[in-house]
Amino acid sequence: MSKEITSANIEKFAQDFAELPKSNATANAVAHNGILASSRNIAADVAMTPNFSVEIQTGDVANQKQSGRCWMFAALNTMRHPLQDQLKLKGFELSQNYTNFWDKFEKSNWFLEHVIATADLPLGDRKVDFLLATPQQDGGQWDMLCALIEKYGLVPKDVMPETYNSSKSSELNTTLNTKLRKDAVELRQLVADKATADAIAAAKDKMLNEVYRILVFTLGKPPVQFDWEYTDSDKVYHREAGLTPKSFYEKFVGLDLEDHISLINSPTADKPFNHVYTVDLLGNVVGGRQVRHLNLSIDDFKALTIKQLQAGETVWFGSDVGKISDRQAGILDTEVYQTGETLDVDLSMTKAERLDHGESLMTHAMVITGVDLVNGQPTKWKVENSWGDKPGFKGYFVMSDTWFDQFVYQVVIDKKFLSADLQKVIADEHDNPTVLKPWDPMGALAL
Repeated sequence: MSKEITSANIEKFAQDFAELPKSNATANAVAHNGILASSRNIAADVAMTPNFSVEIQTGDVANQKQSGRCWMFAALNTMRHPLQDQLKLKGFELSQNYTNFWDKFEKSNWFLEHVIATADLPLGDRKVDFLLATPQQDGGQWDMLCALIEKYGLVPKDVMPETYNSSKSSELNTTLNTKLRKDAVELRQLVADKATADAIAAAKDKMLNEVYRILVFTLGKPPVQFDWEYTDSDKVYHREAGLTPKSFYEKFVGLDLEDHISLINSPTADKPFNHVYTVDLLGNVVGGRQVRHLNLSIDDFKALTIKQLQAGETVWFGSDVGKISDRQAGILDTEVYQTGETLDVDLSMTKAERLDHGESLMTHAMVITGVDLVNGQPTKWKVENSWGDKPGFKGYFVMSDTWFDQFVYQVVIDKKFLSADLQKVIADEHDNPTVLKPWDPMGALAL
């Protein structure tokens, strides 16, 4: 039976507050300065100095600006790191706008295909509502970027540079989602009217033609063939003629994407460790690479990350970057704010409890480029972000090991670093992963 708040309750709560030590002083500080500033722990600045025993030099950071393409930036950063060293290039980037164009085009087709597949379900059905809530967006995951590269290749940034709409994506997203929802109305009606498969396919082709037009207007036309000129740090001029996006990738990047595996740490009861998972309705390229995650314990998760760093390879990772972090200082640390102590409340939750109760999920992808090991154990990690060089240490962040434990959910590791047993799990479950619900937190898109 529901119980209302009474005046006696309020009097008791007020009396309890008055008896708190220094309650008035704390109330004044928090009211005037805010919760975070009042609970900022200066000791975190001392502990999170940017010094690391294992460190990979990666150059200047990129800047995704006002867009949610961190997953692309982070993935392309891991690919440009060896390339810029090999070709002696400074400030080199792969085109994030090129992959952005094809991602939005493919996500539009993905959405329309799933609208058709669910057209017999009523409005209000959870799957239908899930699709219509966000027909497409900037966010993504590692396997979705791989699907794009496998189909379309890559190009240097100067071959397809940024536009207003790639760097500041809200107008494009709003326009494109309006169009896709309108298309959903038409497709659902065609299915309801029992239109032929050919008629539905023709309608969808017309819709995709219009999507392509919008994307060319806003992002530019992706190159089919191009010549690439560059001057290396030794002042030597180079010219590569007649490249295609796929031949550029094969010649200059050459990463075997099939060997790079998404690992997650989700210590929830519904996801036993050492099994492979996928997420229903998650993806971008119809017929392309499926999103797959191998769930590992935090100890295995971190050990593999360290092993890849020690081999000189940077690590793509996904985390909940907004939790207990100081963006301007570039510190990700569970001790950077002592909010619970300041407010005299217990705010602690386990990682599993946060995932199960909607308190946390992956929101942002970055790159781990170093780790500080003391007696073989990690104490802090070096992170390359994609927010430009103003925040943090010229765009780099320092992440404490305790923050890693609590808020890092995904890393991408070359399977050569995995044990034979884990490689067997991947091989055995590759074609039959456990399917999670579309709204599972492991299906969250990094922005």
